[in-house]
Amino acid sequence: MVRGRSFVVRGALVVAFVLVCAIAVVGAGVIWWSGVTLSTDPSALARLELQPLAGSVRSLTAYAPDGRAVPVARSHGRLTPRVLVQSGEDVRIDVVVRRPSWLGWLLGHTRRETLSVTTPVAAVVDRWPTLARGAPLELRFTTRVDRVQVAGLGARRTYSAPGRRLSLRKSQRSGTIEVALAARSWERLARPVDVTWFPTTHGPAVQVSPRPGTEISALTPIRLTFAKPVGTARPHFTQREPGNWQLVDSHTLLFRPASVGFAFGSSLRVRLPARVTVVRRSTTSTAQTLGWTVAAGSLLRLHQLLAQEAYLPVVWNAAGADVSRTPAAEVAAAIDPPAGSFAWRFPNTPPQLARQWNPNEVTQITRGAVMMFEHEHGLTVDGFAGPNVWHALLADAIAGKQHSGGYSYVYVHTSLPQLLTLWHDGQTILTSPGNTGIPATPTQPGTYPVFEHIPVGEMKGTNPDGSHYDDKGIQWISYFHGGDALHSFNRASFGTPQSLGCVELPLAAAAKVWPYTPIGTLVTIENPS
Repeated sequence: MVRGRSFVVRGALVVAFVLVCAIAVVGAGVIWWSGVTLSTDPSALARLELQPLAGSVRSLTAYAPDGRAVPVARSHGRLTPRVLVQSGEDVRIDVVVRRPSWLGWLLGHTRRETLSVTTPVAAVVDRWPTLARGAPLELRFTTRVDRVQVAGLGARRTYSAPGRRLSLRKSQRSGTIEVALAARSWERLARPVDVTWFPTTHGPAVQVSPRPGTEISALTPIRLTFAKPVGTARPHFTQREPGNWQLVDSHTLLFRPASVGFAFGSSLRVRLPARVTVVRRSTTSTAQTLGWTVAAGSLLRLHQLLAQEAYLPVVWNAAGADVSRTPAAEVAAAIDPPAGSFAWRFPNTPPQLARQWNPNEVTQITRGAVMMFEHEHGLTVDGFAGPNVWHALLADAIAGKQHSGGYSYVYVHTSLPQLLTLWHDGQTILTSPGNTGIPATPTQPGTYPVFEHIPVGEMKGTNPDGSHYDDKGIQWISYFHGGDALHSFNRASFGTPQSLGCVELPLAAAAKVWPYTPIGTLVTIENPS
């Protein structure tokens, strides 16, 4: 009886074991047949595979890096965006699958799968090819591409499904095109890159933009693209220029002018580390120094800026919007001035001054204003609007700076009694008797800007009889023409020709005039006829 009972127990255990194994096998099969796989795909954004018992897709969402939802289409397991996405963009895909109700009690009602993918990126293998004469330009890509857009060679064209290479006919020995690629049909064209090709040359070859020998704007960048990778040596300008050389890529150097750029009307010279072959569309030449000329500023714009910055007796009124206070806008306006008109700053401008104004010519009003500007900015005072004057004028325009000293004008009446009139900002400040030159050494008629302004000095010269004079301690001197000046002098009377060419004033009058006659102030000597 004991033996029989033991046999029955063993049999029950075997049956139980078999049942457990069967359940385990069935369970494993159920789990496998209810599997969900989210993986990458060679042509789609991703692949979603559902086993027969997996259930149904409850939600399928893709997200861009900024959290923006990317709508996705599902076809035969492949997931593709419904809108174009950027190449090289990171996309997160979330899938939620709802299991059948009879399986949900065992494995859970839903299953979530997440996959992060980076959209494929295609690139040009060689962006700086050297080609034999007559050879086509062949573009090779790092992967198969769906579309290629080429800008250049006289047109912009898109090529569909070129694969891993594209051969282009070219009509020039050298040149540059822009190439934009999309690796997949559901990708946007990537940002274009330059492809520059070179002819076979005996030495190092370079393409230069803009073309050497041409006139350029003050803010034009200088670009050098070499056939071979750039070494450590850098080009340099023969004179200091605002800006720096930048390595754009392994073959390209770019000099971008800083501030308001190159000086107007100047000559640029760039010296390369070694002699090179400069290649153009159909010609080549050898050089080590490259040169350009910078466009000069407009006289009309010079007057606009001097008026705008309060160095002239006129104001400038633009016909439209004011020029934007940016380097690019100010440089552009200096070459191509905006439309508008000038008007007198003060209603009672002396007619002797008004007659000398012409916005389209360089007059003494122009020279005086430039000299005053030069003096205030620590520049050489010569009355010529050269590169340094333009540079400072544009900098002040951008900063919104204005001259704060007002506008003065001196008029000397040579008819008897001789008088000096000082006019400032629409008001007559002073009228005083004065002495001009005697007939042997007359004060030259005309209008002249003050070029030297000193409170006290020594005056030397030769008298009409050949003797010499040396007057020390002369006060309140403003030189305006050679040795002629406004200054104080001790005389018994004033109002008649008594000097050797200067305009002599009583001490009190000279002291009052002097602060109003800085460098650049115009002095008009009346023509006695």
